[in-house]
Amino acid sequence: MYQRHFQLQHLPFGLTPDTRFFVPLQQHQDVLAVLKTALNAGEGFIKISGEVGSGKTLLCRMLLQQAEPDWQLAYLPDPCLTPLELRWALALELGLHYSGNIDPPQLLQLLQRQLMLLAAQGKKTIILLDEAQALPDDTLEALRLLTNLETEQRKLLQVVLFGQPELNSRLGAYRFRQLRQRITFSSHLSLMSRKQVTAYLRQRVSQAGATVPLFRPAAEAAICRYSRGIPRLVNVLAHKALLLAFGEGRAVVTAQHVRLAALDTEDVSPKPKSWWWYSLVAMTLLTAGVAVAACWPGGALL
Repeated sequence: MYQRHFQLQHLPFGLTPDTRFFVPLQQHQDVLAVLKTALNAGEGFIKISGEVGSGKTLLCRMLLQQAEPDWQLAYLPDPCLTPLELRWALALELGLHYSGNIDPPQLLQLLQRQLMLLAAQGKKTIILLDEAQALPDDTLEALRLLTNLETEQRKLLQVVLFGQPELNSRLGAYRFRQLRQRITFSSHLSLMSRKQVTAYLRQRVSQAGATVPLFRPAAEAAICRYSRGIPRLVNVLAHKALLLAFGEGRAVVTAQHVRLAALDTEDVSPKPKSWWWYSLVAMTLLTAGVAVAACWPGGALL
């Protein structure tokens, strides 16, 4: 849309977690260090919590990229699974094939056999579960029971739970006291500071191909204020602000562009003043930016 205008090779602020644009902030590095230490220890559950949009899925994908040679990772992005669906999802990730003729006890035996085979090959089998706060209660309990599979020396399965803070509340329930005791490592992903938001914005546009700053300091400060340091909101505001600057033919993003972007974005706080006037202007400029992009030779909206 605005790539040619700002001389960018890629869109720098997409909502899809893209490891090409990973910014190694201190809190992300700390959580990755905890994960690697815990996984090398070889036992138990590991819990990573963080607010909505704080970058948990991106961390999960970074872990997939940085996997040790002896890790056998099973990534399960969909938490809305029954206990049986969870076992089948794990089985498929480990290379087994689905068959409607296999009943639940047989499936459990096949899983145990596959896990023991992997262990004999020196592999550590690890489940990465995203959005774990949405796991049904029965599925959480089934997950705990799966970790009972073991040899005389060690467990056959480790579990990493990535979830929102609601996961902590759920695991605090009496019925999950056994699972709670198996959490050997846990870490919380904190949000970005003002300084980190600035570094994040500058590194992302640099990674996208920009050779000059695209955000004025006041614009960076405004993005930090309205996003509250949440990476997903930073991306949304930065993208819309770039679109507004493009619609005006400006070479840099100003604080005014960010204020207009904030008015068109859910969950920002606080909302800018004179909301009705800014909202009208924001809608006009966003529409103009989309129209210009659509008419650009060879242009595409996204």
